[in-house]
Amino acid sequence: MLTTKPRFQTFEEYLQYDDNSEKLYELFNGELIEMPPESGLNFEIANFLFLKFALLVGHRRVRGHGLELEVRGEPKNRYPDLTIIREEHIQQLSKRNTLRLFMSPPLLVIEVVSPGEIQRERDYIAKRIQYQDCRIPEYWIVDPQTQTILILQLTGDSYKEVGNFSQDNLIKSPIFQELRLTVSEVFQPTS
Repeated sequence: MLTTKPRFQTFEEYLQYDDNSEKLYELFNGELIEMPPESGLNFEIANFLFLKFALLVGHRRVRGHGLELEVRGEPKNRYPDLTIIREEHIQQLSKRNTLRLFMSPPLLVIEVVSPGEIQRERDYIAKRIQYQDCRIPEYWIVDPQTQTILILQLTGDSYKEVGNFSQDNLIKSPIFQELRLTVSEVFQPTS
């Protein structure tokens, strides 16, 4: 039996869709593109950072890979590896874990770079442009391949590099200045 893939004219149409699965999709040119599962290493790094930020801001304001973020351009949505939301988002996200463009942006988005040139380009270029356009104040690119963490801060309309941290560098977050964490702890968590 031939089945047809659903097509969507608007993001609102897409939000009404439910295929009764736990799959995550990006909406690209009206079509659903299933997101592959994260690598074990990426998941481990994101979980480590989740725990660190949960201790800092509380677990209700830290969202993992399942948070959907509406963005401009293609695709129309992203699933950051880690997102620090605002207090107001907790109630707004109670029915659907989707931050819309008309809502305040999250405070911080973190992407853990997956292996492969296409994935590197997506995190370093495409997502950077989309997150900047959404006016997300801080964006981290955590790169297991180079063992670096690039921190970008929104200044005016564009991201400026705060630093590209490595090894035993203390990570310097403009928003979360009380965070005490080195890059080496992120890539070799001991506990």
